[in-house]
Amino acid sequence: MQGQDLGNEEVKRAQRTIFIYNFAQQIGWPQIAELETFKIGVLGPDRTVIDLKAIAQKRKIFGKPIEVVRYQFVKNIKDIQLLYVHNKYNYDIAYILRKISKQNILLVSEDYFYNSSMINMVNVGDSFEYEINENRIEREGFVIAPSLKQYAVTSSQKWKGLFKSTEQSLVNALNENEEQKAEIKSKNDQLKQQEKKIENQSKTLDNIQEKIVENNQWIKELSSQNQIQEKKYEEKLLIEKELEKNIQEQVTFIKAQEERIKQSVVEIEEKQRYLEEQNKQIKEQESILDRQRGEIEDQKTINWYLIALISLILIGGFFVYRSYLNKKKLNKVLQAKNKEIHEQSLDLESKNKELEQFAYIASHDLQEPLNTISSFIGLISEDYGDSFDEVGKESLNYISDASIRMKKLIDSLLEYSRLGRSTDFVDTGMETILQEIKEDFRNVLERTNAKIHSVKLPVVFGNPIELRLLLQNLISNGIKFTDKETIPEIHINVTTKNETMNGQTETFWEFSVKDNGIGIPQKHQDRIFAIFQRLHSREQYQGTGIGLAHCKKIIESHGGTIWLESQEGKGTTFYFTIPKKENILLDKSGIKIDM
Repeated sequence: MQGQDLGNEEVKRAQRTIFIYNFAQQIGWPQIAELETFKIGVLGPDRTVIDLKAIAQKRKIFGKPIEVVRYQFVKNIKDIQLLYVHNKYNYDIAYILRKISKQNILLVSEDYFYNSSMINMVNVGDSFEYEINENRIEREGFVIAPSLKQYAVTSSQKWKGLFKSTEQSLVNALNENEEQKAEIKSKNDQLKQQEKKIENQSKTLDNIQEKIVENNQWIKELSSQNQIQEKKYEEKLLIEKELEKNIQEQVTFIKAQEERIKQSVVEIEEKQRYLEEQNKQIKEQESILDRQRGEIEDQKTINWYLIALISLILIGGFFVYRSYLNKKKLNKVLQAKNKEIHEQSLDLESKNKELEQFAYIASHDLQEPLNTISSFIGLISEDYGDSFDEVGKESLNYISDASIRMKKLIDSLLEYSRLGRSTDFVDTGMETILQEIKEDFRNVLERTNAKIHSVKLPVVFGNPIELRLLLQNLISNGIKFTDKETIPEIHINVTTKNETMNGQTETFWEFSVKDNGIGIPQKHQDRIFAIFQRLHSREQYQGTGIGLAHCKKIIESHGGTIWLESQEGKGTTFYFTIPKKENILLDKSGIKIDM
């Protein structure tokens, strides 16, 4: 198994090197022609530098020989084209990006977070996947080959699955950091032992020094004694040689000990500096690990939010799609209904035209025999009137009156059929129409002492003749349908009114014509606008009963509505609305339609 793992590791190392070279080949480098060599930097104690140097002997990039450089610190990076860094060495990717910014250096990282580098690789089985940050690459002035984009991972969700191995690498790095701390502690213990050993050696040297002092004292004492002089010369020489040898050995030992102490001090200082550097790196790595832990937690939180957001979008999309299907189904039904309504409107329009033509022809043809009857009645009255008795003369008068009423009814019917057919709408001054009606009604107003009160009336968009007939009928009814003891008073007012129809707000002129007449009973108010409807006998009030029907047809042809409020014995107020000019449109046939 160990041999198989080593074989797989060799394959992964070779694939990693090939990926790095392929990334370099698929990026458009600015001023590549001016380079003599293509330099690749490797950050940290990574064996990838060996693999890159091995393949550099066999390959070139853009025809340039390749030089591979190792960097221990980020601050030393310069004059290279591509930089490779692995996440397991805990270098801060944001600090690297700031350092190499604007230097035309492509950053290739391994096992970092999604979109944190320029090109980021991740281990997947026996191979690698990668993702690219197009914005960062293009900001550095590089051009990305389409083939590089084609095989890159393009979603953070997929990268999340690939990044699980990166989290395992982070766990391994934490374990490795703990091992380094244990190793440093072991080295500190060794240093303490060495210091203790040096202290013991210093005590030994002190003892030797004391012994030398004692020997010197002994020599002095021996020299001072008379027994030395009595000894033989050979013994003296032997003693001196022995003393000299001992002294020489002691001096040599002392020098050796001093050299060892110096070396130990140097080693201690070097190890102290190394330990300080290691502690500094450990603190930096702990800071980086804490920051990476926070980033991982933030990334996890973001991923949960993304999952929730995607779920909401999917649910919303489902409801939108279902609403779309329902709307599509309703549109089909609506189209069928609209088609049916259009066909019915065409049929109705055709029948209305036929009815109008029939009414016109009927009224026109009825007038001829009616005129004949009226003429003959006149002749009979003139030539043979004296031959009739009172009953005959009264009968002739009834026939004459009936003929006149019939003619008025036919004229009213003919006029009613013509209303609403004209589309000649212009800006019409209602104030001008009111003044003309007052002038026409001067005799009636003087005879009845009637008063007409009004505000300043606006200019509306409509047919002047029909609007004149509308106002004239309402004023005439207000004067006519009044008790003889009451002086008629007409109050005309106008306001602006907004109505919401089919989701759109439209503006109308709302007119009111109020009288102090006899009023209309509640039970008759529903049929007051029907044609030829009379509420009183002809002996009480003259008229054909078609005036309010004319008013209703005129208002409806202008796109408005008409209604009344009345109380018997207290007068009646007629209300009608006319759309403002911006709300009026005409269809292709010339018929008025609402906005």
